[in-house]
Amino acid sequence: MKRFALAVLLLALVFGAGAVGYWLGKPTAATSLQMTAAATSEPPSGASSAARSERKVLYYKDPMGKPEYSPVPKKDPMGMDYIPVYEGEEDNAAASSAPTAAAKPPSGKGRVLYYRNPMGLPDTSPVPKKDSMGMDYIPVYEGEESDEAGTVKITVGTVQADERRLFVVNTKFEGWIEKLHVNATGQTVHRGEPLMEVYAPELIVAEREYLLAWQSRRNMAGAGAENRSAAWQLAEASLQRLKNWDISDDQLKRLQSGGIVARTLTLRAPADGIVLEKMAVEGMRFMPGEPLYRIADLSSVWILAEVFEQDLSALRDGDEARIEVNAYPGTSFTGRVAFIYPTVSQETRTGKVRIIVPNPDGRLKTGMYAKVALDTGFDNRPVLAVPDSAVIDSGTRQAVLVVRGEGMFEPREVKLGAHADGYHEVRDGLAAGDRVVVSANFLIDAESNLKAALKSFAPPAPADNEPTKPAPTPAGGKP
Repeated sequence: MKRFALAVLLLALVFGAGAVGYWLGKPTAATSLQMTAAATSEPPSGASSAARSERKVLYYKDPMGKPEYSPVPKKDPMGMDYIPVYEGEEDNAAASSAPTAAAKPPSGKGRVLYYRNPMGLPDTSPVPKKDSMGMDYIPVYEGEESDEAGTVKITVGTVQADERRLFVVNTKFEGWIEKLHVNATGQTVHRGEPLMEVYAPELIVAEREYLLAWQSRRNMAGAGAENRSAAWQLAEASLQRLKNWDISDDQLKRLQSGGIVARTLTLRAPADGIVLEKMAVEGMRFMPGEPLYRIADLSSVWILAEVFEQDLSALRDGDEARIEVNAYPGTSFTGRVAFIYPTVSQETRTGKVRIIVPNPDGRLKTGMYAKVALDTGFDNRPVLAVPDSAVIDSGTRQAVLVVRGEGMFEPREVKLGAHADGYHEVRDGLAAGDRVVVSANFLIDAESNLKAALKSFAPPAPADNEPTKPAPTPAGGKP
């Protein structure tokens, strides 16, 4: 998968003894580079050297037999080189505790791109690895990560109810529950469906007042204008009081037409949905504002997905998402990004993305874990890019080593953009055609050594007491 096209492919440079000596008077840097070139480019000695040189190095293993691996040449804390494992030798490396995930790819599959967490957590590794429970990380082969450009893989998402479709059933008066019509959590309800019958003394008094005012208004039809107005105002005030208590219009009409005050009042469902919580119990007393039911409309749900910090800039509202859950193998659901949360977790360095997914058949249940693939806003325009290994990152700035020729190099600060598939987009600091060092940069990967290492690539400044050498005289004899 390519998340963005590459305008130029920058080749790895491995420098031998003839390419050392960055500047005269800097033997330390030159010696380090020479040692690195010898460690990474010289073929092994012995009768099998020619055969090994034709085989691909799969990875490098710890020289002491520890279950530690590296995708590039590396030294252990004692300064010993990691041992290369070639194609065909990985089975022999099993005695050295190499994970089975490092074995040769199965027939018909491409190369291993990376290894993902076996429990579906948002964690990957470029080399074979085990999790805290001793389970091997799962290899992801070429062609399995995605078939479309501009896709960001998100390992885990969680299905949740749409917060805008949640409803709480309560009352604005005190009372007792006489009868429950909906008496089980998880039960499906429809808007206007009876939930319970309640008895409320306050409500009965208010209904009687309204009924008396309504009848008085009808009886005052032949009275003077002032009396009719007073009766009408009294009836309207009583009616508004009942409406403030959320008494439905159909119950008010029955009260007007029947002229009889009912002992109980029916509370109805405010919307279609599922009963997530039922606090109501027959015979219980409730107070104003006390929640009796929590109802959720799950015809549309949210999926909250964790996205790595470096991928957040590629996401946009409206990006399409494909969702899979373990409950329905081989079935995918489609949704769209509705909101990118403004915070990033300090522990996991991930941000949350809200995806809205239609769920008319209710197959997506709240609390389910989901695997999410997002079609990001990357376009197919060419960009300048360098491999990850070319970038020297101090945390506050990023630099690359540009080849100046004759074994000389220039540290150059760059501005990086998007990152995908082991490449960084370079937005400023390099031009197409520049050659950069992409091998042996690990010699200065420690932040404490970065400043000194970059200074070692610059020519030494003349001493204060050292006379300045005159410029050379041209062949014509004139300066």
